[in-house]
Amino acid sequence: MTKAPDGIRVEIYDQEYFMRGELDSEYIRKLAQYLDTKMRSIAERTQTVDSLRVAVLAALNIADEYHQMKGKYEAATQRLGQKVEECHEVLDRFLKEAS
Repeated sequence: MTKAPDGIRVEIYDQEYFMRGELDSEYIRKLAQYLDTKMRSIAERTQTVDSLRVAVLAALNIADEYHQMKGKYEAATQRLGQKVEECHEVLDRFLKEAS
């Protein structure tokens, strides 16, 4: 990803933010849009106008999504590791029999 040299302005929940960093500008826009959508969805469901409360609830919701995805990734990685080990064992047996 390329650095946004002058930074980028994004709007999240009707507030404008100036972002600068090493991330690609389009990626920053995508993140801002995701957060804006999440906050608006939560505000609609909770019918609250307190933007700090909406932001905290959005952060908790995103943290939950992250941890669920992390758990699925770790479980898949563990299953893959087990399959690789099984393949190694089969290959070792095959090579011993071929010798």
